[in-house]
Order: sequence, then C-alpha cells, then structure tokens
Amino acid sequence: MKTESQKSCTNVRSLFKCLVNIAYLGDENKVTTRSFGQVIRERRRKLDLTQQELARRIETSVPYITLLESGARHPSDKVVHKLAEVLALDPRELFFLANPETKALISQEQRTSEASAWDAFAKDEDLRKLNHITDQEMQTLSHVALMGEVRSSRDFLFILNTIRQAIGQ
Repeated sequence: MKTESQKSCTNVRSLFKCLVNIAYLGDENKVTTRSFGQVIRERRRKLDLTQQELARRIETSVPYITLLESGARHPSDKVVHKLAEVLALDPRELFFLANPETKALISQEQRTSEASAWDAFAKDEDLRKLNHITDQEMQTLSHVALMGEVRSSRDFLFILNTIRQAIGQ
C-alpha cells in the first residue's frame, strides 16, 4: 500500500517537486504546522515533565511556562535556547517556531539564491556540453527552477539524470 507522499509522487506534474524533496531530506522535514507553545507542551509531556519541573530547569516561573505554552507570551532567545537544551529539541527549529517571521525572511533570501542557481546553471555552457544537455531538457529544467526548490547546479544535474533514467535515456 502506498503512503500519501508516494501517491503524490505518481503524477508527472509533481515528479520534479518530489525529486527535490527526496534530495533534501533532513532539516526541511522538521518544519511543522504546530505552534511554539504546542511543541513545548507536547515535548514536556512526552518527557513526563511538569510545568513546575520545566520552570525549575530553565530558571523561570510556572506562570511563564503556562503563558509560553498557551502562546500568550513570546520567549527571549535565551529562553528558547534553555528550552531546546532541557527538552532536547533542535534550537534552530525552536527559534524559527518562536520567530516565524525570521524564517520567512530567510526563505526569501533562499529564493534569491535559488534564482541565481538557475542563472549560473543556464549560463554554464561547459556544463551543458559535458552532460549533453539538450535545449528541450533545459526548457524542462527551467520549469523546475520556477518551483523555487533547487539550490545549485548539482541539483539540476541530479534532477536531469533522474528524469533521464525514468524515461530510459
């Protein structure tokens, strides 16, 4: 039986996005739709800690932990770091959950570099010749670049070779 992610990879239109996602398993998979407070509460409960115990370990008050978990207060960077340490969470991901606008800014910077990754790839005639990349393949890869997921020339070559294998070239 196929998983939902396998099913979404079955149509040709989503093939490129699936390939890029497969190539970037790791930090990207940690992204969550849960709020900072929900993550803290769930992790605290999973570790069988009370709010009082967590407050003691990060040297703050129980009411402050309650406010953080409910989303009524925004933590300082110092508190985020202490929580990550005590709850054994990735401090970077916890910081982004506490500061979603920061992640949006970084994502915008990545899109700029991704566009430049396509520009560099498209302009590299030696790379095209070396890998025998046709105009039709370049057109296909340009559509992949529009998705904003590819970060380097190496990624374009990975996708191209995967497509070639899929169609038997």
